[in-house]
Amino acid sequence: MSPVRGRYSTHDHEHYERPRRRTKPRTKERPTYDDALDGLVVTVDRGRYTLLVEDRTVTAMKARPLGRKAVVVGDRVRVVGDTTGDDGSLARIVEVHQRSTVLRRTADDDDPVERVIVSNATQLVVVTALADPEPRPRLLDRALVAAYDARMAPLLCMTKSDLADPEVLLSTYRSLGVPWVVTQRGGDLDELRERLAGQISVMVGHSGVGKSTLVNALVPSAHREVGHVNAVTGRGRHTSTSAYMLRLPPLPGRSEADAGWIVDTPGIRSFGLAHVEPEHLIEAFPDLDEMTEGCPRGCTHGEDEPECGLDEAITSGEADPDRVTSFRRLLAARSASDH
Repeated sequence: MSPVRGRYSTHDHEHYERPRRRTKPRTKERPTYDDALDGLVVTVDRGRYTLLVEDRTVTAMKARPLGRKAVVVGDRVRVVGDTTGDDGSLARIVEVHQRSTVLRRTADDDDPVERVIVSNATQLVVVTALADPEPRPRLLDRALVAAYDARMAPLLCMTKSDLADPEVLLSTYRSLGVPWVVTQRGGDLDELRERLAGQISVMVGHSGVGKSTLVNALVPSAHREVGHVNAVTGRGRHTSTSAYMLRLPPLPGRSEADAGWIVDTPGIRSFGLAHVEPEHLIEAFPDLDEMTEGCPRGCTHGEDEPECGLDEAITSGEADPDRVTSFRRLLAARSASDH
């Protein structure tokens, strides 16, 4: 083959190379953001974050160095940029502080991807109607499992007690020691307010149980949309489309610092628990955990486990059979359908 004629020869390789980019050399130094302010994430909507920064409502985006790290409602963050809260202003979240608690769920029990719902909450309020729609105990069990796994205090809130007797449902959960409150339409909410004071409480429940109605009664300025139950399916319509954190009014004679917060969440239809390990669940019941020290390696403490310490404790009279049965029901809820 003859050499290429013209300007270049077959040996003039450097002329065929792509021109090198003149890029700025990378540095290991990272910005310190000494001027960053602390903020609290109160809601997330399509990549925009609403924060409270020094009592101002600020809209922010997530800084690129945070990568795929999720920022969720309840996160304590550091923020830079325009934090005035003026129309059109946009700040930037540059750091997420370490979380004290994380409430999470998976889409279903076979989904390995965990979805963080809320961070830094102290209490999970499981809201269920006593009728219209009917209670779904398996879903309640799963929510309780998520609370225990996240090391959050559970609270069972039963609504619409004017339609059904709460004792039927209470008899199922009393042995677990879950605290509870009962409300009815237009009724007194003082006991619930007392339970919420000083806490960061996440309210979860399936659609139509009255969550948004409670939120509007507790925080009159919230204006959360209220839905209705379908008379044919017995299911509610999703009214809350995203989690939203709201400051509670202080109780009479108490300061705002003791008022607490509530997080209203969208109605849930499933609560996957693929992330929950049996040993984490038993740790939420110290009295029962102590009785499992002699269990064989790998014992899940379920009712079909041979030589489980819980069975021995029941036989010896050391354990309350109802409490063990209730715990094992929660354990089984990890793999049973929540419908």
